Formats: sequence, C-alpha cells, structure tokens
Amino acid sequence: MAKLEVKNLTISFRTNNGAVRAVRDISFDLNEGETLAIAGESGSGKSVTTRAVMGILAGNAMVDAGEIIYDGKDLLKIPEEEFHTLRGHKLAMVFQDPLSALNPIMRIGRQLTEAMLLNNKERRRDGREQFNKTLKTLENAMIENAGEGDKQRIHSNIQQFDGFVKIAVKEEYAYKEAMESCVEATDCIEEMEDAILKRSDKDVREVSRRLISALKGVYNPYLYPENSPEIAEFSRKLGEFSHYTARQQADLEALLARMKDSLNQRVNAEMPNFFCIGYSVQQGKAPDPARQTVAEINAQARKTLDDGFMTAFLGDIAKALEHSEKQSLAGKKSAVSAVEKALSIFAAKPLDDGRCREALKSSAAAVEASIDPLQLDKDSLSYVYRSGAQAYLNRYKLSLRQNPREEKRFAKDTARFNKETAKGKVPPSVVPKNLIDTQAAQDNLCQLAQSVIDRFNGQVAAGPQGRYDERAVEMVDYLKARAEDYAFKLSKGMARHRAIELMKEVGIPEPHKRYHQYPFEFSGGMRQRIVIAIALSANPDILICDEPTTALDVTIQAQILELINKLKAERRLSVIFITHDLGVVANMADRIAIMYAGKIVEYGTADDVFYDPRHPYTWALLSSMPDLETTEKLEAIPGTPPDMILPPKGDAFAARNKYAMQIDFEQQPPAFRVSDTHWAATWLLHPDAPHVEPPAIVTERIRRMQKEQAAYEAQQQKGGAEA
Repeated sequence: MAKLEVKNLTISFRTNNGAVRAVRDISFDLNEGETLAIAGESGSGKSVTTRAVMGILAGNAMVDAGEIIYDGKDLLKIPEEEFHTLRGHKLAMVFQDPLSALNPIMRIGRQLTEAMLLNNKERRRDGREQFNKTLKTLENAMIENAGEGDKQRIHSNIQQFDGFVKIAVKEEYAYKEAMESCVEATDCIEEMEDAILKRSDKDVREVSRRLISALKGVYNPYLYPENSPEIAEFSRKLGEFSHYTARQQADLEALLARMKDSLNQRVNAEMPNFFCIGYSVQQGKAPDPARQTVAEINAQARKTLDDGFMTAFLGDIAKALEHSEKQSLAGKKSAVSAVEKALSIFAAKPLDDGRCREALKSSAAAVEASIDPLQLDKDSLSYVYRSGAQAYLNRYKLSLRQNPREEKRFAKDTARFNKETAKGKVPPSVVPKNLIDTQAAQDNLCQLAQSVIDRFNGQVAAGPQGRYDERAVEMVDYLKARAEDYAFKLSKGMARHRAIELMKEVGIPEPHKRYHQYPFEFSGGMRQRIVIAIALSANPDILICDEPTTALDVTIQAQILELINKLKAERRLSVIFITHDLGVVANMADRIAIMYAGKIVEYGTADDVFYDPRHPYTWALLSSMPDLETTEKLEAIPGTPPDMILPPKGDAFAARNKYAMQIDFEQQPPAFRVSDTHWAATWLLHPDAPHVEPPAIVTERIRRMQKEQAAYEAQQQKGGAEA
C-alpha cells in the first residue's frame, strides 16, 4: 500500500499580474522504502509540490484542486494543529541551502535537541490519544460481537490490559533511560581512549567528568542494582584521575578496559520482555533479576501472561476483527448503492446545489459507516471521500460566482486599455482572466465517486481477508507501540546523547566537540549532514530532499547521496528527491517523475526513464547531462520556460521542442502508456504520429549504458559461478 498518494493536485499563486499556475493536475504515489525522484528545470513545480505535502506553502498560494493522502488523512484539509503532529514527526524535509535552514547564532547541539524535545512532546500527546481511541474502539467491537451479556467481562479485560500495559511501559522507560546512560558511558570511554592516544590530557579530564556523570544514571534492577559496589568503585577510581597526566596512562587504560567490558555486557545482553513482565507485576508476581537470568524471567513472564490472560484476550480480539470486517463489507454493499445514486446527481448538467448537498450528505454517511475502525492499514479513499467531494462541489459553486465577475472585470480592463492606447498612452497591461474550470471540478467530483464505487466493489468481491489471529497480534503490537509513544519522556540528557549518536550516524567527526559549535564553523557538506540529522531526529516515515546537493561540490554531493541511500536502507525510509540534474538520481531513484511547467510529462522506473525515454523534454534533460564518456557537444535546451500566468494551450514544451507538431500547439497531449510502469504525455506516442528517434547523444549514451550494464551482470554471474 502506498505511503503517500497525491491525486490531481493543482496549485496557483496570487500575484498582481494574475494567478501563476505552478502545479497543474499532477498525480503520483510513494511506496514504503522507495525513492521517488522528481526532476525538472527551476520553476517546473517540483518544490511547490513537496511544500504542499509538508503544509508550508506561501501565504499567497491557492490549492485549486486535488488531495494529498497520508495515513487516511487529506493533508490539504486537516487543521494546522493536527498537521503539527505530522510535520517533523512523520514527514521531514531537507532543504536546498543548509546555512539558511540553521540558526546562525544557536549552537548545533541545541538545534538538534530542540527538535527532539518538541517532537517528543507532540509524540506523547498523539500516542496517548491514539491508544485511548483504539482501545475504546476495540472494546466496543468486542462487546458488539459478544453481546451485552459479556459487556462486564470484556470491560474488565480491557481495563486489565490497559493497567498492565501502563506498568510495562513505565518499567521499560526506566530500563531504557538507564541503558541510554550505559551507552553514553561506553561512548565516553571510547572518547577517552581516543584522547589518550592523542595525548590530550585536558580532554581526558573533561571526558572523565562526563563519564562519572553518566555512571550515575545506569542503575536499574536489570542492569546495575541500586548502590552497586561495582559502579561505586568505578566512580571512585575515576575521581582519582581528576588531575590526570600521561604518567597515569597505564592505570587509566586498565580501568577503562574493565569498565568497557562490564558496560558492554549489559548493553549487549538480552532485553527483558516488559510487556509480559508488566502483567506479572500487576498480578503481584514481580520477578527478581538478582536471582533469575533475563531469559528465565522472560520465559516465566510469557507463560504467566499467556495462561492467565493473553490467549483468551487475543481470541476475543480475533472474533471482534472478524465481526468488524464482515460489518464493513456489508456496509460497503449499501455504500455502493448510495454513491451510485449520488454519482447520477453529480453527473447532471448543470449541477443542482440542493440535490448535490443531500446526495453528498447521504453517500458520505454511508461510506463512513462502512469503514472498518479496526483496520490498521487505513483505506484512505473512504476517509477522504466527504472532504474531497465537498471541496470539488465548493469549487464548482465558486466558479459559477467568480467566473462571470472575472469575465466582466477583464472586459472592463481591456476596454480601458484599448481606450488609453488609442490616446497614445502606455497603460499598464491587463491582468489575465483567472477563471476556475467548472467542468474540471465536476469531472473530479464524478471521478472520486466512481473511484469509491470501484474500490468497494472490488473489496466486496474479494470477500473477508481472514488472518484474524495474526491481525489480533498486530493489534496488540500497535497498542503497545502507541503506549510506548506516550510513556517515553525524553530528558535533556537523553536528547544530548541521541544528538551525538545522530551526528555519528550522518558522518560528523568528533561529534562531542562539534556539538558545542556554531553553523559557521562547519563546511557546506557538514552543515547539510546536520540538517539531515535534524530531519531524522524524530525517525520519520517520509523524508523529502529538496535539491540537497545543489550548493555542494561534486565530491561532497556523492557523499551526501551515499548517506541518504544508507539511511533509507537502514531506516526503511520513503524518500522524495527533488533535483534538476538527472545524473544525481541515476543510482538512487526507484521511480522518476519528469516535471515541466507544472505537469508531470513522463513517469516511470529509473530504467524506463534512462534506457527508454519517450518525451522530448526528457531527451533534452539527458542531452544536457554531462558524463565522462560523451564525446559530443552537450545540447542546451533552447528558449525559456513559458509564462505560467498564461499557460500554453497545448503541450507547454512545444515552443522549445524541435520535434513539435502542429497539434502540440493546439491541444494538450494525454498520458500515453508505454508499459505497466511507464507513461509519457507527448503526441509523438500517438499511433498516427511520425516516428522520431531521440537525439544521437541520447541513443549513444543508452547504448553505452546497456553495454556497461551487460558487462557488469556478466561479471557478477561469473563471480557467483566461481564462488
């Protein structure tokens, strides 16, 4: 299922000269763990699209149509208070200029920790709301399935589950807080070892003080018991090195080795299963880590939980999931009839406002009633049907009011212009008409209704998903995760440690020292790494990179691209990468969208776009892309992008396209399908169009790349056979 869906997005900007059509009816989706590159010249609408996803459009922006669906929500229609829980937490962005993205008078460490602390606050609030809401929904579904006779038993079970989960997350939080101190202590030891090698006595003494401070937080029954003699000894002996000199090196190294071994044993040890332990504590059977190993505690706690509660509880959840799904499918059958009836009203010309409102009200109620509230993977279309249809209907009504006024205003201004011109004066130019496409609003409304009908019919035909036992476990895991969100309070000390770990992850050398520096003390590449670290600090689902390598030299560009690829693989990130240089994304994009004049003109996998480009604009981008092997002169793209206050009637690229036909100037081309994964909006793909070969520089580059790819694959096969 797609992580993000953009549908028919249209954005313009109000200016004194008229509305600038920045984005014109674009659609795409972003799947989990993939990189989508959006490429095109400056002004093609790339950044505007991603800023709409982040909810940071300029004040004069107008979202004329479309939807941006994430987690069952239309990001264009949610309030700022709700968006605040997503921006930075689930959706993060890396901007083009790192220096302008950082506060020049604030230390880097504070900028990193500030983002973490703010996101943690929002995450805790959102986690609590989601946990309570889901648990209440689950309870209602279980009662509805079992009947009122079992209401008291189910309510008691829900309360018991809520109670021991709270105990579990509290215990786990205390453990993780102590574990963070253990990890911080091991980092300090490594830093001290490095300082010893560099013979920096001052740094050794400074880090020693931080190490003593870190050791104060390592106490936990599963790590070091309170008043542990081992930790007391470590702290006492470290105090003896408060005036460290090189003569004490051997003694200090021996102590650090002992400490490192002890801490690593705890850091690498098996983690207690606090979810199961929470139930044991609730039942008055708290384990004793001093007498049992963690493995023994986990096994015993798991058996206690399964036998005493969880097996029966999961059975109740599975039955509730089955009941809820069957109810949802029955509701979808009714919803299809309601939406079909509404569609017949939406398709009438002209639209009757009263009938449309009633049809929307009844069909939206039927669609929302058919939603399975226990489905963790939300069907976005169901959730946004009401808001989407209402937006299209409002736009249609607005066009009926605004278009006549705009026509009248334009006629008046034109008459004044002609009158002044006739007198030999030079009047200001007439602002073009800013008309709303009435037919497009109605068509979008009908398409939305038809999409719901098709989706619901498909789901009804497919029948129940099944897997209720497996989904019951997934539901419990989801509740555990939300409980952990609201229970985990990030302290300033923990935020500092995480900031240093993030700096290490993104390749910042000497992070403890860099933590206290200002942005101007970093190089351009290092500043960009810091911006990436800030974006990753909340562990987002989606990372948007808005030309993050443009301001960097070539060698640093390669490092940043490798870093983004590494982080994407390690964190299962979904990435949108904005660029004007196709060469930048050649080795990192899974799919590529080519944008020109606010529209996506070609869309496909990386292999589709690089090995089988079909749109003349894509050819032009590839022709202007330098590489080490090309011997021919690179071709510049002639002309300039069109004025988007008055977008061209036909193909926007026609005036700059040497392959343009007459129809390119008269009619906008549809999207012609090349393959299941590839399409392009060019009349050259029409069956009646003349056959046109791409420029020689492009075909030669494709031939060379295919040859190199074949040689590489042959080498890989040969190496595999020899192995």
